[in-house]
Amino acid sequence: MTPAELLRNPRPLIMGILNVTPDSFSDGGRYDTPDSALAQARRMAEEGADIIDVGGESTRPGAQRVSAEEQIRRTREVIRRIRGELPAMAISIDTTLPEVARAALDAGAGMINDIEAGAAPGMLELAAARRVPIVLMHMQGTPATMQDNPRYGNVVEEVRIILLERAAEAKRLGVPKDMIILDPGIGFGKTKDHNLTLLKNLDRLTATGHPILLGASRKRFMGAICGDAKPDELVAATCATTALGVIAGVRIFRVHDVRANRQAADVTWATLQASA
Repeated sequence: MTPAELLRNPRPLIMGILNVTPDSFSDGGRYDTPDSALAQARRMAEEGADIIDVGGESTRPGAQRVSAEEQIRRTREVIRRIRGELPAMAISIDTTLPEVARAALDAGAGMINDIEAGAAPGMLELAAARRVPIVLMHMQGTPATMQDNPRYGNVVEEVRIILLERAAEAKRLGVPKDMIILDPGIGFGKTKDHNLTLLKNLDRLTATGHPILLGASRKRFMGAICGDAKPDELVAATCATTALGVIAGVRIFRVHDVRANRQAADVTWATLQASA
C-alpha cells in the first residue's frame, strides 16, 4: 500500500526509523549495510510498521551535512532491496535534497520526509510532480546549530504559523493538502520546555486539517525527565508520547521501537473508538 493510500485510513500509522548512517544519535552504525538494513526493515514490518523511513544523513544535534552522492549511495540499494522483498511496504526517504529524494522515488520509495520543510529548490515541485506525500518539519536553525540557544515567544503559535506558510507554498506548487504532512520538529531547535509545550498542544496542529507526524522517539528531553536515561531506555517514555498524540489526532508516529508503539497507538485508538 502506498503512503497516499495509507493516509486515507484514519487509523494511526507507525513509521519505523531506518537510519543507514554511521552516526545517528540512537542507532548509528547498526544498519549501515544493505544486509543489516534489510533485516531491520523485515523486523519492523513483522512488528507492525506501516511505513519505513530510510535516511542516509544524521540529523542529531551537531551533525554535519552529507553530500547528495553519499546519501544516494547509502539509501538507494537499501530501498531497492526493501521494495523487492517487501513489495507491499510503504517506504519514505528522509532527506532535504531533491536529488536524493528523486533517486529514492525511482528506487521504490513513495513519500518524502524533509526536516527543512521543502526549502531546497525543486523539492516541493518534485513532490507535486510525482504525486507523493511530503512531510514538512519545523526546525529552528540547522542540525549543527539548532540546540545552541533556541528561543520562542510562543512556541506553539510560531511553529504552527511557519508550518502553515510552508504548506501554503507546497499547495501553490501543486501538492494536494491531504498529502502535505506537518511535523512540529520535537527536539529540533527546542528546549525541554518547548518540546513539552508542543506535546501538550498537539491539538493546535491537528486543527490545521493537515495530517500531523510526531517524531519524539528516544529524544534527549525525555531522558532528562526520566533520570538521565539513555536513548534506548526511553521506549516507555516514547509510548507515552504516542498515546498523547493519538488522543490529539496525530496521524503518523516516527519511532525506533515499532512493536511497543504499535501497541500504544492501537490500544489508545481502540479506546477512543469505544462506544460511550
